[in-house]
Amino acid sequence: MADAENIASKQKQISISEFFEKNKHFLGFDTLQRAVITAVKEAVDNSLDACEEARILPTIKVEIKKLKGDKLELICQDNGPGIPRNSVENVFGKFLLGSRFHAIRQTRGQQGIGITGVVMYSQLTTGSKTHVISKIKSDSFAVHVDLGLDTRKNKATKSNEIRDVWFEDGEEVVSGLKIKTVMKAKYQRGRQSVHQYLRMTSIVNPHATIQLIVRDVDGEIIDQGHWIRTTEKLPRVVEEIKPHPHGIHLGQLQRMLKEADERKLTSFLRHNFSGVSMRAAKEILGKAELDEGRTPVRIKADEAQAMLDSFQEVKLLAPPIDCLSPIEEILIKKGLSKAIDSRFASTVTRKPAVSQGNPFQIEVGLVFGGDLAADGPIEVLRFANRVPLMYQQGGCLMTKALESVNWKQYGLEHPGGKGLPKGPAAVLIHLASTNVQFTSEAKEAVSDNVEVHEEIRKAMLEVGRGLKNHLKKSKQRKKAQEKFDLINIILPEISRKSSEMLGREEPDLSPVITRIMNAVFLEDEVTWDNDTKQNICSVTIYNYTARARAYTILAKWPESKGVRMVENPRGGRKETNGLWAWRLDTLNPGESAEIRFTVEGLTKGDWNETDIFFRGNGDIIGANKIDEKLLDEMRKVEALAVAEAEHAKPDEIGSLERVLDRAEPVEGLQEAPNEDLTEPTAPVSEVIPAEDEDWFGMKDGDAE
Repeated sequence: MADAENIASKQKQISISEFFEKNKHFLGFDTLQRAVITAVKEAVDNSLDACEEARILPTIKVEIKKLKGDKLELICQDNGPGIPRNSVENVFGKFLLGSRFHAIRQTRGQQGIGITGVVMYSQLTTGSKTHVISKIKSDSFAVHVDLGLDTRKNKATKSNEIRDVWFEDGEEVVSGLKIKTVMKAKYQRGRQSVHQYLRMTSIVNPHATIQLIVRDVDGEIIDQGHWIRTTEKLPRVVEEIKPHPHGIHLGQLQRMLKEADERKLTSFLRHNFSGVSMRAAKEILGKAELDEGRTPVRIKADEAQAMLDSFQEVKLLAPPIDCLSPIEEILIKKGLSKAIDSRFASTVTRKPAVSQGNPFQIEVGLVFGGDLAADGPIEVLRFANRVPLMYQQGGCLMTKALESVNWKQYGLEHPGGKGLPKGPAAVLIHLASTNVQFTSEAKEAVSDNVEVHEEIRKAMLEVGRGLKNHLKKSKQRKKAQEKFDLINIILPEISRKSSEMLGREEPDLSPVITRIMNAVFLEDEVTWDNDTKQNICSVTIYNYTARARAYTILAKWPESKGVRMVENPRGGRKETNGLWAWRLDTLNPGESAEIRFTVEGLTKGDWNETDIFFRGNGDIIGANKIDEKLLDEMRKVEALAVAEAEHAKPDEIGSLERVLDRAEPVEGLQEAPNEDLTEPTAPVSEVIPAEDEDWFGMKDGDAE
């Protein structure tokens, strides 16, 4: 029997590289089919991140060559900033090395695992090294090097390093990165393939051009894809923020206190956390029964716990949201349009929210019709920080939130109200967050979170209402058109035959047709003028009733920074952001009226469809009656948001106060108590109707 000393002597420390070498499934390399998808994902994510940080529109090329057996060669190339020579081996040959792990901002990768895992897997399965070519703009030559991984030391091994000019397609490369690696993997087509991954990536990254070429053993192309960028607008630059007290744990707080440079607890709280004003800092310390002048490094464990408890008792400001970079509604539509042929698209970008001190934002897009299959479940496209999630769909929070909505009332088949609805539709769900909680290291599904679930569900209700509105308008227009066509065929024929039999002139049928139709009909269209580079929206109202009508017509338009209405002959007025109104005082029987306006600041494909609402007596086929209560709530939210933004602007007093707070205290001089004059009010919570409330005149329970 072994004694304690012998047992203890067998204990050996393993490196992180050795751990992942034996547990490669944690990184997504558990099957040959998934291995190539994971490798492409890590390479493409790195390329997109590098290009965006350098403010370069990404152009990414992925080439896969099948080799004998279960091997293939993967080549990925981008036009990014490249990697400096001295950093190449660390980037590709060291686990848990990265620039984003400690940064609190939205980013695709955080763990510092991805691309090193590709180098490791390639070496593990084929014994091959990964060839890397990197060129930065300031260097005359590119670095060409073969890299492997010493798993015991968690460091790269280099060989065949040279400095030389880099040519591609006969042209010298100014900057960029190219990797070439051989691995044991299988290429397959279908919903879980490299092709699908890149297709999904192109949807949420409309600023990127992505190309895929797959060749068989003989060099013949067996699969390809080319998704050209639909916008030259790069995602906004995200700013790093400080941690919020509501997301802090005791151990983390103790470490921050020990590492603090501040001499006072008030300064420590204000300089190291977001959402903490001077007033809030003093209130936190008061509830924790800690002196404001205490030195942070001298705080004991029980005192740190008291401080942590007081974080939950004091009203704090929400963390800043400039750490997030949403796709935005127009670009979601453009991204979906280049990958999915559909007739209708409804999108929504929710206002940022907070969960456990971490800001997050939900975006949802729904497309309907076109070439989408109608006889099966809808297609679900899941994304986290612009990265596609292709596996574990059933166990993902996003799927659960989608399934929690009763889609039958919005026009889709949903047997029993469980599972995915059926119909010719696809739903895109994007979670932008500073801290996405995944169910595993492979980052395939989002774990359960009450706040995130509710935000996704609310977004689903909004796009669902948009679909319901679309289907309702289409049904009304179809019936009205059928009735109108039938009347215009049958009545003239009856009139002609009767006139011939009686020997009389044919009567004017307009009043008769009007009485039979007895409806007000509306048609709207958004077109693009290639010459002026403007969108033209036209709305035509036909009065097929026996009496004069008066309406106020309201149209939605994509009002935003840089987008404006330039031609509007009828004038009208702004109701709220993105909603304009025109009054039609008199629309006589048999007459029609046109509202026409022009919008500039958009590009082709940004805006293809609008929503029309009305005020007045009598329904309008093709429009919905405006919900005045909701409209009033929208105005209040908009006004309060403007007031909040103005109130949050720093003034001279606040700036001076912050400077003085950072100054070193003078010995013997006591700080006089003062009040923070610049503390902004708490953010205005979003006003949104409940699921069963009327939304622009469309109650969820309304029969179609």
